[in-house]
Amino acid sequence: MKTAAELKTDVEQELHWEPSVSAEHIGVSVKNGVVELNGHVASFFEKWGAEQAALRVADVHSIASEIVVDLSPASERTDGDVALTATNYLIWNSRIPDTVQLKVTNGWVTLEGKTEWQFQREEAERVVRPLLGVKGISNEIRLTPNVNIQTIKANIQDALKRGAQTDADNIQVETEGGTVTLCGNVQSWRERRAAEDAAFNAPGVAGVANLIAIGN
Repeated sequence: MKTAAELKTDVEQELHWEPSVSAEHIGVSVKNGVVELNGHVASFFEKWGAEQAALRVADVHSIASEIVVDLSPASERTDGDVALTATNYLIWNSRIPDTVQLKVTNGWVTLEGKTEWQFQREEAERVVRPLLGVKGISNEIRLTPNVNIQTIKANIQDALKRGAQTDADNIQVETEGGTVTLCGNVQSWRERRAAEDAAFNAPGVAGVANLIAIGN
């Protein structure tokens, strides 16, 4: 396990490595094993990039992000402009069903509606994330799969065994209806996320409770 100083240094280096982030504008501290990020950035996309970069670092279990999005005058847009542009991006994306809607309040985009698959839910957020004028996103899209869920557990376990990023033997899978609960231990946040992605990609999964711990 890294010391707080080592963890801080590794996160700072990862921020400098991430091309979408101006690392000099972001402060890093570590308290009780939690990485805290603060500072001001010019877009929500940059804030998101900084948070993802920190989570990629080994031994980072969680982050507390106090990064503030300060849009430049050139990036400012009215809520109406943001809503219109974001709606067009959703409509023109063949991966996103027309059951997804959005609303914008003070630059904050809330995604609503329903999809059958997690990748559709994630795609809706992905296309909105880099748009000018966006200060934050709440993804409240519900998953409503229309498939048989009897083989969910077997499908997930098979996917975990195929994946090179996770040790399937250390992960337990339980299902109740369309909800999957993952337990066990992995060595990094990346492995934990890979297991969650495998669960969400299984036909019939409407929700995932990821209780996997990082570390021994």
